[in-house]
Amino acid sequence: MTIAFVLAGGGSLAAAHVGMLRALTESGVHPDLVVGTSAGAINAFCFANTPTEEGVDRLEGLWTGLRRKDVFPLSAKDIVAGLTGMRDGLLSPERLRAFLYEQIGDEQLQDTKVAVHIIATDLAEGEPVVLSDGVAVEALLASSAMPGVFPPVVIDGRPFVDGAVTADTPIRQAEELGATEIYVLPTVGPKAPSQVPKGAVPVLLRAIDQMFGHVVANDLASVRARIHILPAPKHGTTSLFDFRSTERLIREAYTATRVSLGLDTEARTEPVETTPVETMPVGVRRPALVGLPSFSWAGLDRLPLPQRLRAAWSGELAARPAN
Repeated sequence: MTIAFVLAGGGSLAAAHVGMLRALTESGVHPDLVVGTSAGAINAFCFANTPTEEGVDRLEGLWTGLRRKDVFPLSAKDIVAGLTGMRDGLLSPERLRAFLYEQIGDEQLQDTKVAVHIIATDLAEGEPVVLSDGVAVEALLASSAMPGVFPPVVIDGRPFVDGAVTADTPIRQAEELGATEIYVLPTVGPKAPSQVPKGAVPVLLRAIDQMFGHVVANDLASVRARIHILPAPKHGTTSLFDFRSTERLIREAYTATRVSLGLDTEARTEPVETTPVETMPVGVRRPALVGLPSFSWAGLDRLPLPQRLRAAWSGELAARPAN
């Protein structure tokens, strides 16, 4: 059995990974490889480099000390340059590059204690690429280069942008790398159709959720590995660029993950709202999913999943044997 942790992208919402990783470490679940995209790639590298509770402590310190200006420094000069075509992004990546070098230094991807694989998108080909060796900071910058926000990062002559563009939750890549059991660490979860967002940022987040939800559903239906999907905290109207909810995201993710892993069986005095994912329906050509019995996904049959999954959930494919 080869265990992989898959860390999804999500900007500031990826702080939740810290709580999930702490709970997984306390439960004794140790990965053979870690795969990450975008902000999840940074967490993946840091954890793979020091896959212990002490390493999680350091990662938490990194997140709680992080401010928007460390990642998304607003500069009128940079924005004008981006809008006028003088550069390929609205923001300069130099502040983030300096921050990562301060935290990581000249570490190489291939030198981590647990194998780590970073997902970036080849801008020319439009395909996800697995980066497994080379300077860690440059790979992390490539995986986190949000199109339009940051300019592409060139590695070995190839321009790369955010890995989330093509593989926000790189389950398929983890299986191709040899994983037979995968723990998925998400940053966002599904929303009930009645929860109509208001405002530019919430609408953007809903659109991103829906877009990535379709991709993840397709990947879940195609892989054969055993899948565990951990519950993600509700982010409400928290922006991908807002780091003020970091401590809450870490705390809620930790509590919910401990419950989902069976580490906490007593009732909590303060309920934690989460947006979890349960098991896939029986009879679909799908991976073996391990559900989270402590949680439920209300209105799942009404969510805009790919049509074959919708049909399967309603029972239309239940009589068909899985191949």
